[in-house]
Amino acid sequence: MLNLLRRISLTKWILISMVVGVLVGWAFPESAHPELARNLKVVSKLFLNLIKCIIVPILVGTLIVGIAGHTDDLKAVGRLALKSFIYFEVVTTLALVVGLVAVNWVKPGVGVVLPKASADKGKEFAAKTQTTQEMVEHIAPRSFFESASANDVLQVVVFTVIFAVALAQVKGRPRETMLEFFEGLSEVMFKFTGIVMKFAPFGIGAAMAVTVSHSGLGVLKNLGMLVLTLYGALVVFVLLVLVPVALWARIPLRKFIRAVKEPALIAFSTTSSDAALPDALKRMTEFGVPKRIVSFVLPTGYSFNLDGSTLYLAIASVFVAQAANIEMNWQQQVMMMFTLMLTTKGIAAVPRASLVILSGTLATFGLPLEGVAIILGVDELMDMARTTVNLVGNCLASAVMARWEGELKVDGESAPA
Repeated sequence: MLNLLRRISLTKWILISMVVGVLVGWAFPESAHPELARNLKVVSKLFLNLIKCIIVPILVGTLIVGIAGHTDDLKAVGRLALKSFIYFEVVTTLALVVGLVAVNWVKPGVGVVLPKASADKGKEFAAKTQTTQEMVEHIAPRSFFESASANDVLQVVVFTVIFAVALAQVKGRPRETMLEFFEGLSEVMFKFTGIVMKFAPFGIGAAMAVTVSHSGLGVLKNLGMLVLTLYGALVVFVLLVLVPVALWARIPLRKFIRAVKEPALIAFSTTSSDAALPDALKRMTEFGVPKRIVSFVLPTGYSFNLDGSTLYLAIASVFVAQAANIEMNWQQQVMMMFTLMLTTKGIAAVPRASLVILSGTLATFGLPLEGVAIILGVDELMDMARTTVNLVGNCLASAVMARWEGELKVDGESAPA
């Protein structure tokens, strides 16, 4: 029996816990069993607190290594690096815009009723009217430790990026020592995240039970709308952004689709971009992208060009605001998107990276983290789609860069830029 239980994957345990939580919440409504709801809320809160304590160290470690650790490579490729990063920023910004428009149009979070204490916490922030000047001033941290203790992700990222750029300018042993420290910090936090995620079925099950007991079974409709909103927005993004980019760069679409089909299926079924990377490198080389370009653009894109993940985060963060019944004006939403644009860089290797980024963004904007536990129940379904778009987007980026450099070879012929 124990061997059978051990063979059940974490994803399956999360799905099982979600079903159990829904049944418990339906059978024991909060109005009739307030004590049970309070006890379950403690279990959910423990899990969310553990997630919160991961945010700062894992962001700092991975961003510093991602920026300072690759500076020599970036200098070597020079022009290609500059073009790649311009492309990455433009495309991921468009992904955020598509996600923001979709979630504000469909409003999948409207109707979810989060616990009153959580909603009140979010409303306190929403009630504070901030001018554009105050929002800009908020970007610069007064103290790294103050920002870290408050989980203010935007300020932490700004400090970390400047620190990484400064570290990149240091030569010799001091730089190597610091990089080794932050590489070690990243590796430890990866393991730490894995340990915390083993507690996820308990935290998610408890959160679902509390939400259903408080809101009723109607919350399942909202989760279904959230999943459909993401899938619909990803389709729109592919059709309105990736396809026009491919046409603009004169990428033969049929041949490109044949090249990325197998890696995309691997990414979709395993929800892992890393699992699909070796096959993607091979397929894009066969497609006609030179090895020097594909070997730089694909791995770099895995850190800086996560189209599917950035679109998902835009939808998920506003979904939580809607669930908490918080009206965010366009300035606050733009600032949130700016924060996501920065925080999604450099952490693709983190297990459940989107969960960490989402939690940090919600904490920065005073939104209730209880929404994370609810979303995590259907995260696997969304992860399959966003991982696939991440992979396809990076494969396309390598082809576009090859065309831009005048080195894309289709059917054995060189195609000048």
